[in-house]
Amino acid sequence: MAGVCAYGVYVPLWRMPRKVMGAAAGGERAVSGFDEDSLTMAVAAAANCLSGIDREEIDGLFFASTTFPYKEKPAAATAATALDLRRDVFTSDFANSLRAGISALSSAADAVNSGVARMVLVVAADCRLGAPGSDWEWVCGDGAAAFLVGRTDILAEMTHRYAVCDEIIDVWRSSEDRFIRAWESRFINTAGSLPVTRETLAGLMKRGDLAPAAVAKAVLPLSDERNRTRLARELGLDPVGQLQESFLDSLGFCGTAHPLILLAAALEEAGEGEIILVAGYGNGGEAVGFKTNGSPRSSRRSVRDCVEKKETLTEYLTYLRWRGLLPEERPPHNIGEIAPPAVWREREANIRFLGARCGHCGRVQHPPQEVCINCRKKGPFEPVRLSDRKGRLFTYSVDFQTWTPDQPIITGIVNLDGGCRVQCLVSDHSHEKLELDLPVEMSFRVLDVRSGIHNYTWKCIPNRD
Repeated sequence: MAGVCAYGVYVPLWRMPRKVMGAAAGGERAVSGFDEDSLTMAVAAAANCLSGIDREEIDGLFFASTTFPYKEKPAAATAATALDLRRDVFTSDFANSLRAGISALSSAADAVNSGVARMVLVVAADCRLGAPGSDWEWVCGDGAAAFLVGRTDILAEMTHRYAVCDEIIDVWRSSEDRFIRAWESRFINTAGSLPVTRETLAGLMKRGDLAPAAVAKAVLPLSDERNRTRLARELGLDPVGQLQESFLDSLGFCGTAHPLILLAAALEEAGEGEIILVAGYGNGGEAVGFKTNGSPRSSRRSVRDCVEKKETLTEYLTYLRWRGLLPEERPPHNIGEIAPPAVWREREANIRFLGARCGHCGRVQHPPQEVCINCRKKGPFEPVRLSDRKGRLFTYSVDFQTWTPDQPIITGIVNLDGGCRVQCLVSDHSHEKLELDLPVEMSFRVLDVRSGIHNYTWKCIPNRD
């Protein structure tokens, strides 16, 4: 049977206290940076998941989100390219529902169990927008999770599945809507999320002949603690001992990714032979059950590491600017126009972030050249993935003239481990605190969005280990 072979989580560095957003509630929520979106966060979670994994063994990638960069252009293909997966992997987007992550996980297990694939990478990410001043603005948080599904060396076997379909207009966004729209909360809870999730998990437990006492942890896809506690009791579960910690006060509700983030947290703390149930809700419900084998967690960074590593965003106007919610006119000096042929032509260097190793002297260089910069000989060159290398900041410059949603632009020269020197932008760091020889890692980020085109690149960020 298929199961989880590895997992990883990504949470943006930035947190915004809810009081800064004008909310009466306490706590804080995760906020993606000005150069982050669902795609970049998914790539970061997948990179965490795939640490130490042979990427040649991966046959497919499923990407689940309700906030894809494009309405017509698959994000899974871009994610597979950025992760330097094989060209002949199959990719698919799972969209339009907050339970899409659970659906993608189940579909990945089907592909593996049928023999269509050896391993399938499932990524889920969301950065949903609530209208400024609305409850959804502070309820939602940004984050991503990734799971590698296979049949060998599994950490937890997928043992049970159950789903129900339900038609309700409770929370929605049309193709023209930028912000979440919803009916009043009593209707959402009493007619939608509570009864449907209860029916889904009760059906799973009945199908699997699982008594409430047999469940070690349950992941409930609800965005407030009171209803989570209520639902747990209705299912016969102990809210204190059997309900997985929600991280709602530290991250917010991370949409499609939230159940998978909590599943990763449950796996990190699980012992051998424990049953973990995880559910997703959205015009119906879907739930899966796992039985752990007691293997140590495979994540390079734990969920708690991702939650605790943070910087505080204290200015609401900065958040609005990052999300593009303030009317701003770009000055004459800005990043150049985006030309799709140029993006396509340089995708191996800029999206896959491949360097080239000289066949004569072994020098690794980026971007790839016709003639080696070291020995001055022409080819042959071997492609080398640089995205998973760490390094140190050799030098940098600060530009206050070129327009960006978060000035200034910091351009760095980085000495990567293995002897390659690259030029890239620096993110997640204030220029006042920047210092030479800073340990850094590479991060897939948004370079610019112009005329509906999302242009991506690899930047360096301070090492989060």
